[in-house]
Amino acid sequence: MDGHVGQFFESVSSIFRGSDTLPVCDRDIIAGCETEVAEAANEEQKNDSLMRLSWALVHSRQPEDVNRGIGMLEASFGKSNSPLQTREKLYLLAVGHYRNGDYTRSRELLERCLEVQPHWRQALTLERLLEEKTKRDGMIGMAIVTGAFGLVGLVAGGIIAAASSSRKK
Repeated sequence: MDGHVGQFFESVSSIFRGSDTLPVCDRDIIAGCETEVAEAANEEQKNDSLMRLSWALVHSRQPEDVNRGIGMLEASFGKSNSPLQTREKLYLLAVGHYRNGDYTRSRELLERCLEVQPHWRQALTLERLLEEKTKRDGMIGMAIVTGAFGLVGLVAGGIIAAASSSRKK
C-alpha cells in the first residue's frame, strides 16, 4: 500500500512543479486508495481516504472512474465543514467535468472555487487549461467550418463551370 500512496503523492506533486497538465492516476493508485478507505480505523481517516480516492478517480483517464469520483464528491458536498474542504471539492468537481469534456460546468465550478480562494495555484492552472482547450476547440471548429465552406464553394464552382461549358456546345 505504501507504493500506491507514493504514486499518489508523486502524481499530486506534479502540480507544484509547474506542470501545465493535470496529473493522471492509474488503476493501481485508485486500488490503493480504495484499500485505504476500507482499512480506515476511524471516521476522520475514512473521510481523508475518501477525499484521496475522489481525487484519484477524477484524475483517471477512464470515464467510468471520473464519473464515480464526481458522484462521490457531489454526494459528500453538503457535508463539507470548512471553506478549505468546500474549495477542494469544487476544484475536484471542476477537474472531473473537465476530464469529461463538460467545459461549461467545469468553468462554473472553478469560478465558485476561486471565490473561496482567488489565488489558488491549482485552480488557476485548471482555469488556464480550460481557456487553452476552449480556444483550441474553437479554432478546430472554425477550421472545419472554413473547410466545409471551401469545399462547398469548390463543388459549386465545378458545377457552374460544367454547366457553362455544356451551354457553349
